[in-house]
This record gives sequence, C-alpha cells and structure tokens, in this order.
Amino acid sequence: MNKTKIPSIDSISRQWYLVDAENQTLGRLATEVASVLRGKNKAYFTPHLDTGDFVVVINAEKIQVSGKKSEQKLYRRHSGRPGGMKVEKFNALQARIPERIVEQAIKGMLPHNALGRQLFRKLKVYKGPEHPHSAQNPQALNLSSNGLDK
Repeated sequence: MNKTKIPSIDSISRQWYLVDAENQTLGRLATEVASVLRGKNKAYFTPHLDTGDFVVVINAEKIQVSGKKSEQKLYRRHSGRPGGMKVEKFNALQARIPERIVEQAIKGMLPHNALGRQLFRKLKVYKGPEHPHSAQNPQALNLSSNGLDK
C-alpha cells in the first residue's frame, strides 16, 4: 500500500518573496499571497503543516479596490469596552495605516486557528518601497490574472 509522505519540519525549505502592491487589486493580491504563505504552490503541500514561504509586501498605500469600495468599505475594531466599536472607511484607513488593509485582507484568507496565526507571522507589509529584509534576498513574485509567474 502506498503511504502519503508527510514532510518533516527540517526538510521544508522556506524562501522569501517580494510583492509590489502598486496598482494591484486588493482581493486578487490577497488570494495569491495567502496561497504562497500556506505553501499551496509547492509539491509537498500539507494542509495541517506550515509548508509556506515568507512574503514581503511593499507599496501598501498604492493598493487599488474596484467600484465604490473606497468610499463604502468599512473597517471595524472594538476596544472590548462597552461602546468601544470604532468604524473607519477605506479611504481614511488607507491614509492613516495602509498596511492594515493588506494585512486584514490576507489574514481573512488564512485558516482561523493556530496554524493561521503561525502563517500570518511570516507576512511582512510595508507602506513604502523600502523594507528591512534585503539580507534575505527576496525574489520578486509577479502576480498575474492566470496565477503565479515566478
């Protein structure tokens, strides 16, 4: 009987990818980045293991959304206190903390458990074109409409 091979933690090779969010659509970028974080682009993908890679997203302030989402999309957060709900529109949040928009979109596409939290720690999002991860030599990850092009 053939047994399914499960990769050991030591055998998993992790790469660093660089994604430029300039003029990218938010949801399309988030799905591609989430699949790379999970490791779905690898032959030895295992759903219950962290087989993914590190992803650095730059130019988060230049992300695009379609339609009227820039005026209508709402971001909510709660302080935990009674009456502590804060609601902010996409435009206001993009002017204040553009990294949070990309982070929340990608986090929502990861598993909602301990594995998802572990995967989310491998995501690095920055407002401008500079990032402190040049020592890892991240490869440019080109996102296209038909999937990943490396």
